[in-house]
Amino acid sequence: MSNSTWSGRHTGKDALRQRIWSTLKAHKATRRDPVGHIPNFLGAEVAAARLAETSLWQRAQVIKCNPDSPHTAVRLKALVDGKTLYMAVPRLFRKKCFVELTATALEQKGVALKEAASMGGAMSHGRLMTYAEMQAIELVVVGCVAVTLNGGRTGKGAGFADLELAMLRECDLIAEDTPIVTTVHDLQVVDTALLPMQPHDWGLDLIVTPTRCLATDNNHPKPQGLDWDSIQPDQIANIPILRAWSKRRS
Repeated sequence: MSNSTWSGRHTGKDALRQRIWSTLKAHKATRRDPVGHIPNFLGAEVAAARLAETSLWQRAQVIKCNPDSPHTAVRLKALVDGKTLYMAVPRLFRKKCFVELTATALEQKGVALKEAASMGGAMSHGRLMTYAEMQAIELVVVGCVAVTLNGGRTGKGAGFADLELAMLRECDLIAEDTPIVTTVHDLQVVDTALLPMQPHDWGLDLIVTPTRCLATDNNHPKPQGLDWDSIQPDQIANIPILRAWSKRRS
């Protein structure tokens, strides 16, 4: 099996990701080959609907979501429910690294909500935002390859989710108590001992699968902002906002 583009940063997590991708493939539980990706799992729409029934979702009016395919249904539900949706620009490759989407703005432009909920549609029809233009976020939805019941998570290994959250915290757009949730396949929920958490990792408060809502025992301290010691040179080189902030520090 081929490795993820970002393998090599943590051997334990690399091994776990490979295990999960192999398991999902063996069970034919994804719409495409999951290797190297946040798995586009079968039942993602059911999990999104289940998430939308929770009080965390219903209370939140401003939601941040990742751009990965399994969360297209989450993004669509946010728009249908009239929430302000922020989606991270894939790989954070722009200095304005979030797009804002609202049903009102999309309807004024004649854009169907389903079209705007896709990654490409969000990039085409959303409004690119600076951090100064964004509202405080009330619920965060992250993409995961593996999760644990104590709130542990790992993505595909690039560190984008942790960076996004650290930057939002740095700009006071998320707080200590902002809930962090995900939707995954049941096969992506693993034993706690298999997933080591690091100081710059952000834990989960809720895991939603097509069959269950799992409130976690999340005791992981939330980072107060960017941990520059853990940021990789390639991340600074390839992410414009990090590069700009790095120069400001020096």
